[in-house]
Amino acid sequence: MKQKVIAGLFWKILENGGSQGIQFVVAIILARLLTRSEYGTVGIIMIFITIANVIVQNGFSTALIQRQKADETDFSSVCYFSLGAALAMYGILWGLAPQIADFYEIEDLLKIVRVLALVLFPGAVISVQTAWVSRQMEFKGVFLSTFAASVISGIVSIYMAYEGFGVWAMVGQQLTYYVSLMLVLFVTVSWKPAFLFAWKSIRELLGFGWKLLAASLIDTLFNNLYGLIMGKIYNEEVLGIYNRGEQFPKLIVSNLGAAIQSVLLPAFSSRQGDAQAMRHMLRRAVRLSSFLVLPMLFGLCAVADTLVMALLGEKWMACVPYLRIMCVAYSFWPIHITNLQAINAAGRSDMFLKLEIVKKAMGLMGLGVGIWFGPLVLISIKAGLDFLTTFVNAWPNKKLLGYGIFSQWADILPSAAASLAMGAAVYGLGLMLPGSPWIKLGIQVICGAGIYVLLAAAFRLESFEDVMGLIKGPGKTGKRNG
Repeated sequence: MKQKVIAGLFWKILENGGSQGIQFVVAIILARLLTRSEYGTVGIIMIFITIANVIVQNGFSTALIQRQKADETDFSSVCYFSLGAALAMYGILWGLAPQIADFYEIEDLLKIVRVLALVLFPGAVISVQTAWVSRQMEFKGVFLSTFAASVISGIVSIYMAYEGFGVWAMVGQQLTYYVSLMLVLFVTVSWKPAFLFAWKSIRELLGFGWKLLAASLIDTLFNNLYGLIMGKIYNEEVLGIYNRGEQFPKLIVSNLGAAIQSVLLPAFSSRQGDAQAMRHMLRRAVRLSSFLVLPMLFGLCAVADTLVMALLGEKWMACVPYLRIMCVAYSFWPIHITNLQAINAAGRSDMFLKLEIVKKAMGLMGLGVGIWFGPLVLISIKAGLDFLTTFVNAWPNKKLLGYGIFSQWADILPSAAASLAMGAAVYGLGLMLPGSPWIKLGIQVICGAGIYVLLAAAFRLESFEDVMGLIKGPGKTGKRNG
């Protein structure tokens, strides 16, 4: 199982890093070709598409992974049921398109909503394909598929933006990515839908999945409230600036965080009933994910102004404060991800749903206060609440596995201290360095990486030794029992 987890992490990190790396480069190019308002316009629409995607995709995919024995009938039934749900959601979005356009007073939203919502159909199939991959740990096929889809959609969107299609370039990127990903997955992944359907499979999977669906829907609705508020109460340009600022830290978390999340659930699920083994796996996952994620986020926070100037240009410098605040907010994700995956693997979707209700009640109170003080205060309150919710997410695992939040913070503290020291040094270096932002950024990144590695080696951080063991080869990890 350890070798499967390591191999799965390797391919999942390559998948996310490769595809999102390409998408990141494409986004940089588009940011120079499009206006901040155009980015904000698509950001508004993607909120509604994301919410619809949750209803179509979430719940069933996790239930398929968590289920002890999922057969061909289960996977095929979910695929057809999800396509039916996609059709229903597309009909709803089609009908709501005029109201959405009138609410935000942007005429183009009507057509864009109706066209962009087509991604729901390939998205429904992809969710089942990726569930199969996670269960079988066939992550190499997904890596190849996402990489190819990112290249194809990137070429299409850059061409459209260069030819003056404006906001439609981003619409074309989304549609091309989803369709090409689904088609390439059919070639690279061993699963194909069969002519099988059983309501019994749907009912049984719904017994577990509906709670996860409800939790995901609550989470998605709440997280996208920030975008809805910025797009309406402020304007689409503010939303575009916020989205650009969030893009950088989100890229890090969605790459490493999603890789760890995808591999942890099947790994944890294989150890259901063995609390000691799950506690050991959870502890190592918390330490390793923090060791990898925190230095990148702290370093990104330190170089934020240099990075934006180098990559996006002067017109996007307003996103720097948002970028730094979101670095703080996303730094708590290693705790969130690992704890929630352990709860899911234990079959406690009821607990998962209860946690979401508690966290969102806290968030709504913060949102109600922050909305009156402007977008920066609103996002700052969100970052503070993300810290408080680490205690909420960790609470069940104190009872289930004997691994509470204070033990988790103790495990994270060495990586956090090294990351903070590195970030402070890199920020100070940036104040002293003159010249081109590209040269300045290169020096800061190289020095930051060197400082963090030296600190990790000097203080013999356990996760550093684990990573070095993975680099050196099999059989050199896990010397400590943690």
